[in-house]
Amino acid sequence: MVPEAEFDSYYGRPIIKEPPWKGDIAFYLFAGGMAGASAVLAEGAALRGLPALERSARLAAAGGAAAGTVALVHDLGRPERFLNMLRVLRPTSPMSMGSFILAPFSGLATAAVGSNLTGRFPRLGRLAGLGAAAFGPPLATYTAALVADTAVPAWHEGHRELPFIFAGSGATAAGGLAMLFTPAAQNGPARRMAIGGAAMEVASAELLQRRLGLVAEPYQQGRPGTLMKAARAMTATAAAVSLVGGRNRVVSAAAGATYVAASLLTRFGIFEAGKASARDPKYTVQPQRERLAGQPAGRL
Repeated sequence: MVPEAEFDSYYGRPIIKEPPWKGDIAFYLFAGGMAGASAVLAEGAALRGLPALERSARLAAAGGAAAGTVALVHDLGRPERFLNMLRVLRPTSPMSMGSFILAPFSGLATAAVGSNLTGRFPRLGRLAGLGAAAFGPPLATYTAALVADTAVPAWHEGHRELPFIFAGSGATAAGGLAMLFTPAAQNGPARRMAIGGAAMEVASAELLQRRLGLVAEPYQQGRPGTLMKAARAMTATAAAVSLVGGRNRVVSAAAGATYVAASLLTRFGIFEAGKASARDPKYTVQPQRERLAGQPAGRL
């Protein structure tokens, strides 16, 4: 009998090309998620009559959008490449749709925070804030579709869970940043957003690793594994501290900073896991063979 073939590649070279993206894109994933969730938080604070929380969240939304845009343009190499993406709207392209989400969000968030800081044109500022809040959830989650719509195994196979991980991570970052810069008397909604986001992120990440089987290894091993484990521990710790002592200003600020750092580590962990899975041919070949054999992908 012929022995079963083992997965391999031509001269041991990777089967798919590793994404050329650098750390700028990992930071963009973080900044976009934080900005989108912050816009939603800011509008909620405006409705609740919490001016300090509204101001900090609007600053986070506009600042996150600006920082994310700078990181994206820097990775593209030339600013005109971003402008060229706005020439054509392609609903089938996550990158095209993301450009048409990021551009109006940035303008609306900037207008909203400008009105809030100066006190001028308050009605237009509120309308801009509502518009930014409408674009917020798509901005926080479209990047999950962006990375999942590739041949990178750890990203593509996780297309079901990644939007929820990104949404939860964005919520923890937005809530945490607001907790860091808002008095404890007004940061209740931010604290609840961070706790809810933490629960969504941790549960979705656990589900992803259970469902992907073999392809989940890059999330558990090496540098990306270290980043993901640290992020999970920090998120859980911040959530526990928020529940117990969130009304204390110092404790609340410490928990908020931990949320933000954990969200950043999550995005870099997912980014590095994808690149690691692209370098190893077994994560490309083994799931394909299992699908051909009629077995669930990722199960040994």
